[in-house]
Amino acid sequence: MMMFPTLNEQMDILKSGAAEVLPEDEIVKKIEYSLKHKKPMIIKLGCDPSRPDLHIGHAVVLRKMRQFQDMGHHAILIVGDFTGMIGDPTGKSKTRPALTLDETRANGQSYFDQASRILSEKNLTIKYNSEWLSEMSFADVIKLSAQYTVAQMLERDDFSKRFNANEPLSIHEFLYPLAQAMDSVAIKSDIELGGTDQKFNLIVGREIQKAYGVMPQGIIIMPILEGTDGVEKMSKSLGNYIAITDTPREMFGKVMSIPDTMITRYYQYAAMASQEEIATMSTGLQDGSLHPRSAKVETAMRTVALYHGADAGKAAFEEFERIFVKKDVPDVIDDHIVNDLGDNPLIVDVMAHTGMVTSKGEARRLIQGGGVSIDGEKVQDISQTIDLSSPKIIKAGKRKFLRVMKG
Repeated sequence: MMMFPTLNEQMDILKSGAAEVLPEDEIVKKIEYSLKHKKPMIIKLGCDPSRPDLHIGHAVVLRKMRQFQDMGHHAILIVGDFTGMIGDPTGKSKTRPALTLDETRANGQSYFDQASRILSEKNLTIKYNSEWLSEMSFADVIKLSAQYTVAQMLERDDFSKRFNANEPLSIHEFLYPLAQAMDSVAIKSDIELGGTDQKFNLIVGREIQKAYGVMPQGIIIMPILEGTDGVEKMSKSLGNYIAITDTPREMFGKVMSIPDTMITRYYQYAAMASQEEIATMSTGLQDGSLHPRSAKVETAMRTVALYHGADAGKAAFEEFERIFVKKDVPDVIDDHIVNDLGDNPLIVDVMAHTGMVTSKGEARRLIQGGGVSIDGEKVQDISQTIDLSSPKIIKAGKRKFLRVMKG
């Protein structure tokens, strides 16, 4: 029989790193009921099938779900294959294009395959919300729509901004938070997890559960992790992301490239350090006893270890030292995406294409003079190719560095 942690232990864990816990008193009661009846809570997380490639920003909420699993509760990952056909406009200034059911299913499988690197399969259920949403009649939809007013919908920032700016706002977009709420009704979720951009939808879920006679869920809202630029939300389209499928080398290098101001935030949400460890690092950085580079190395090693194991984290650090420190390469290097030269282009073509040199002739002269290297290894032949299946660091002359990769 599963032995759950105590109430206080569970509350400490679920609140750790959370942006908001709503409403806390109701969540306490749910845990007390769970302990009294030795029954696991149902923890819900909806996944967006329009974004099948997961990065460590997505992992913030997935790791919170894993904490619930480790406490003995049951996780239900809901693939929004049906709601994906509506298109959630969260955080968008315009309507998001809808997907076909086949597209949402394919993306959902990709999401699950990657999320499985974080979640335990032991107490995890995967559900597609088309199971119940596709069964609803038009009368059912009318009944559901009657549970929420237009005024309530316009409390959502992106809706109200678009409405006030006379920008298109389709009626079907109001159905997205209602449909997502029906997921909570269908599985009778006790707690739903989400990022700060999902707060409105999660609150709607509570209200619709009440309307359908289901005990309303508690809500745990997790922060949204900034990308490696330290400014924008982590996003593949912005090129500031660290994919959970990145190689140890790629992951380590990207963490090392973050601004110093983001170190403790990444230590907490990317490396999953404890509160005590975060406090120690923060103090060290503030009083100067800990160098930012050392803090980044620790953060990068632990982040890599989460996805690839401790040995991989150590190996990534050693390779980083070989390429960057021993070869006098700066920690922060500009990235350049190379998509139109093939997988193994000539190094002279890449240098000219990226603007490292003004011409292929200049690239050849630099190579012949021993002034070009790839990942610390000197280029000996002007006909040498470069394998872009993984990012490469090109050094041209004494001070020009560029990380090149395929998009």
